[in-house]
Amino acid sequence: MREQTVLKWRKRFLTERLAGLKDRPRPGGPRTISDEKIAEVVRRTLEEKPPDATHWSLRSMAAASGISRTKVNSIWRAFNLQPHRTDTFKLSRDPNYVEKVRDIVGLYMNPPANAMVLCIDERSQIQALDRSQPLLPMRPGHPERGTHDYYRHGTSSLFAALMVQTGVVIGECHRRHRHQKFIKCLKWIDRVICETEQEDTTVHLVLDNYATHKTPAVQRWLARHPWYELHFTPTSASWLNQVERVFADLTERQLRRCVFRSVAALESAALNYLDARNENAKPFVWTADAATILGKTTLKHLAVKQRSGR
Repeated sequence: MREQTVLKWRKRFLTERLAGLKDRPRPGGPRTISDEKIAEVVRRTLEEKPPDATHWSLRSMAAASGISRTKVNSIWRAFNLQPHRTDTFKLSRDPNYVEKVRDIVGLYMNPPANAMVLCIDERSQIQALDRSQPLLPMRPGHPERGTHDYYRHGTSSLFAALMVQTGVVIGECHRRHRHQKFIKCLKWIDRVICETEQEDTTVHLVLDNYATHKTPAVQRWLARHPWYELHFTPTSASWLNQVERVFADLTERQLRRCVFRSVAALESAALNYLDARNENAKPFVWTADAATILGKTTLKHLAVKQRSGR
């Protein structure tokens, strides 16, 4: 605060005491919209729809409420209303949802002593796409541009494991997505752990309910390696697996805008991304405890039941 401001308020207090500390009327015209009109705009935005559209726009709400688009925009901003936006959600119907959430979140926030937590998943069917014409590079005033059509040169699947404590990701690419490849991935992870960890380390694997993770061959391999413990995420709750965040970054930063003329080039780009990420690996910080997650899930279930009338 500036010295002049302090002196001004001290002078006002000395001459007018507490009354001098009240804020003076500010310049500007009086309000033209009443509280009732604001409440009406908010109510109609939340509870009604225009007759010719699925959501309100500034123009349609201004016409329906009899105020300007600028005023409607100010009201929507004040109440954080965004009718033009929509989002999706998926509620898990797993009967053991609560137990699985508590189990996995507990591993993230309070891992057992002398244990390693790995998040494993497959980024399946990654397509090697080549645009039908060369990309036009970015220029001042123009973004990078590519054709909407493309050629497919095959697919590959990335098997990856995220070490929760360190943030390091190890991965392999395979052309086919079968349980034999998953067992090969487990063997490869086991070799890495044997080289870096103590012999009595317990390995906790967080993975989803994909069929390749539960075949008899996989069960036999796990029976021969009892220091591995599996923790399955609830159905329709893949967001609990932290390696999904790595896959999202891989897609956004490396795959979405690249051109691949072969599957080998695609696999090389994916593995190079993991190598570059591991050079400055940082673990994800999991902040939401199980009670917070379950509370939000309960609210969503209640909202869905109220909307459906069940």
